[in-house]
Amino acid sequence: MPYRIRSITEIHRLMGLPKPQHPLISIVDLKGLKNDHDIDAVIFDLYVISMKRGCDNLFYGQQKYDFDEGLMGFMSPGQILRGEENGVPPDLEGWMLFIHPDFLWNTSLASRIKKYEYFGYATHEALFLSDKEETVINDIVRNIRNEYHSNIDKFSQDIIIANLETLLNYAERFYQRQFITRKITNHKILERLEETLSAYLADEALLSKGGPTVQYIADTLNISPKYLSSLLKQFTGQTTQQIIHEKLIEKAKEKLSTTELSVSEIAYSLGFEHSQSFSKLFKSKTKRSPLEFRASFN
Repeated sequence: MPYRIRSITEIHRLMGLPKPQHPLISIVDLKGLKNDHDIDAVIFDLYVISMKRGCDNLFYGQQKYDFDEGLMGFMSPGQILRGEENGVPPDLEGWMLFIHPDFLWNTSLASRIKKYEYFGYATHEALFLSDKEETVINDIVRNIRNEYHSNIDKFSQDIIIANLETLLNYAERFYQRQFITRKITNHKILERLEETLSAYLADEALLSKGGPTVQYIADTLNISPKYLSSLLKQFTGQTTQQIIHEKLIEKAKEKLSTTELSVSEIAYSLGFEHSQSFSKLFKSKTKRSPLEFRASFN
């Protein structure tokens, strides 16, 4: 069972660090960090943002990378963090920023933080930073650290929240850059998506269990649903669900125009439990009912 960490104080205790300067937010340096606990995995009831250097042989998608650049990761409360296979790397550097959800109460970030989809990305979908980008992020983190280390007053929370929002917006910008600069890897994902959908729609055994889901596609591609959605919106302007629907309609048009199967039979063959659901989706996408589309070929 993963070990559950509920507070900033508990993190400091486990890491052998002094009492935190602030009970709801803390930045921990990773250089020289030792893992003396027999804990393979933890669940944080916190937001966790990390910057690491010195992580050798990281997997990005299906590819392995040896890299020197900064690497950022984001976790929302309830996610599981697993330890390094061979323990903490000896050359590990960087920091981890821990934020208790209570710190965000009654602030603009309390609801806005949910719009940053990268908090739902998998570990291997981390953000790779250039030296310039890393400097930008580290400067913001330094401002946050300085603020909660100084005398806490009525302005402190607002100043820290403003810096957090700036950090998250920069991360959003840098992820968009990463989608573009890693074109080869991302285009391979798009090609595999096409192959996965085509294979699913050609397999009667799979379709008998229902149409393809976003989770099934993401699992098959070994990426998180949110990362896949972000990637697709960047390259196609569509969500994963929209692309699935598009492929289902293409297949439906083929069956309507080349077979004499009834609308109900076509709906069932495409994984729909009810023909009404199929007809509603078809009309919303084509502005015609399945029968009206078929009639246009006669």
